[in-house]
Amino acid sequence: GITADAKVVRIEVTSRTDAFNGKEFGLAGAYEKIAGKVFFAVDPNDPHNKLIVDIDKASRNAQGLVEFAADLFVLRPKDLARGNGAALLEVSNRGGKALVRYFNRGRGGNDFTTEAEAGDGFLLRHGFTLVWVGWQFDVPDEGRNLRLYAPVATANGQPITGWVRSDFVFAAKTFDVSLGHRGQKAQAASEPASPEYKLTVRDAILGERKVLPRSDWQFGRLVDGKVVTDPTFITLKGGFEPGRIYEVVYRTQNPTVVGLGLAAVRDVIAHFKYAPNDVVTVKRALGFGISQSGRFLRHFVYQGFNADEQGRQVFDGLNAHVAGGGHGSFNHRFAEPSRDASPFSTFFFPTDIFPFTDVAQTDAETGDTDGLLTLAAKQNVLPKIFYTNSSYEYWGRAAALIHTAIDGKADAKLLDNVRIYYFPGGQHGTGPFPPVKNQTQQRNTPVDYSWGMRALLLALDAWTKNGTAPPPSQFPKLADGSLALPANVSFPKIPGVKFPLTVHEAWRVDYGPEFKTKGLIAYEPPRIGKAFPVMVPQVDADGIDLGGVRMPEVAVPLATVTGWNPRDPQTGAPEQLVDFTGSYLPFAKTKADRERTGDPRLSLAERYASREQYLGKITEAALALVKGGYLLAEDLPAVITRAAAHWDYAQKN
Repeated sequence: GITADAKVVRIEVTSRTDAFNGKEFGLAGAYEKIAGKVFFAVDPNDPHNKLIVDIDKASRNAQGLVEFAADLFVLRPKDLARGNGAALLEVSNRGGKALVRYFNRGRGGNDFTTEAEAGDGFLLRHGFTLVWVGWQFDVPDEGRNLRLYAPVATANGQPITGWVRSDFVFAAKTFDVSLGHRGQKAQAASEPASPEYKLTVRDAILGERKVLPRSDWQFGRLVDGKVVTDPTFITLKGGFEPGRIYEVVYRTQNPTVVGLGLAAVRDVIAHFKYAPNDVVTVKRALGFGISQSGRFLRHFVYQGFNADEQGRQVFDGLNAHVAGGGHGSFNHRFAEPSRDASPFSTFFFPTDIFPFTDVAQTDAETGDTDGLLTLAAKQNVLPKIFYTNSSYEYWGRAAALIHTAIDGKADAKLLDNVRIYYFPGGQHGTGPFPPVKNQTQQRNTPVDYSWGMRALLLALDAWTKNGTAPPPSQFPKLADGSLALPANVSFPKIPGVKFPLTVHEAWRVDYGPEFKTKGLIAYEPPRIGKAFPVMVPQVDADGIDLGGVRMPEVAVPLATVTGWNPRDPQTGAPEQLVDFTGSYLPFAKTKADRERTGDPRLSLAERYASREQYLGKITEAALALVKGGYLLAEDLPAVITRAAAHWDYAQKN
């Protein structure tokens, strides 16, 4: 039977095999991979679960508990005693597993069978047990996607219906498109022929919506040039034009209890920490999430999920990476967890919404007072937290809001359990080297700050394990002039480069009277109020962001690297920014070259006497980061090798 403490009812292991071809990793030895499914049962009346939207409308078992399940994947030392005692859970981004590729610089897939997939073995050498659990209900049924299996909410057994919305911006003319976001499963239109549904088009985020005639579009997709009815797709006569914003509002039904995904992460980690079991037993737990998954961690701690049903602390440490100022669609009725918010896609979903800072602030416009960590502090379960962002998040994810006052006039106070680290010149995910254009006006920035992330992960682990203080926060501030309004950034006049006039903004958004209290959206599209003041880093004479942790290739530059990159005019809306990307703007090779084009930035020849001198400066910059705790000594050779390749590229291109 189920005891009151068994939130995890059982774990069904479907396979348990050697990982990475049996290779040994330092003191931790060989690893094994365990795949299976976790079965949960939670009390809908427990105060720790009451915040889960619609849990009161889910079916219950004989004991009155709500049952659900999730896919589980674990990579662990075969002998747990040889590990470091820490579980590192990656919040899966849209069903995937990026952790090993990210920190180990691994190649290939995420099945972890071959040695190549282990990369340089970083996480494994350090003895971490790696955990992934499905938390998102609508990931596609393909590959090894991890998913949540959650019940649907009903009104006493009758279907619940509601209005939902989907929006699209295209880079080329398109004739049909899924209503789902970024490849996730769509919410199907009920009564697809209804004349009430609206498709609109506009040319600017706050532009006037023009309603397209109902006879010109339908729920369907093109098969061999003919429209086939499909309630999860939409097609438009004449096609969708690039660079314009299309938005459809329609009704759907049978909302999944999406917020159970938050409970799945909470309960699996609590189980591994506090309940004896033969899969994973650990002393401490760290949570890591990239982008959507970083926003998930902010949302998780904000809504009180770092306390389990017994009130015990779940995560000891969290690293919300490239999450900017966001929360997400992780716990409201008809929520689609994939929905985000970017400079020119996915508009006005509940992502960049108050509160942004850990410490409570009062918004004078609305009268709301709240802080991201207010509830966790009350519950006495504050984890150690790292917020890590690149330049892109300041331009594309409203990152400055996490450390500024709500009126934009001062820096906000940071709590002792929090550090903020920012990597100038980086983009949302590391761009390829050599740099390329990707539907952008400029080449993408190739700045690789994942080396810095390795040092920070070990610092977070040491902080949770024995209280060793991590390196000081590094981020741009109003107090020292390294943070400014976009209009006040003194970017150099580089030939052929347009400094952006737009930045991704966060608005006060009204979803209806019961959104905050019950997770119900009444207005689709929502009502938009005043924008919050979003700041960006000020720049130096080269146009490189001030403040933050400058990786050696940024501290000793061969190009201006930014957190923004405008759209290629061929894709429409050339004044708007491309999601997730920054720019790479190379310096001229000689003084004569730059004077010919009118480039105000010093040339390579004026900066560096030789390749050797350049690499000497790179080494000095790298050693300073090692001393500060922002880079590992073991990673120096790789950083210097990459800088040498960058020098050779800059001389030829």
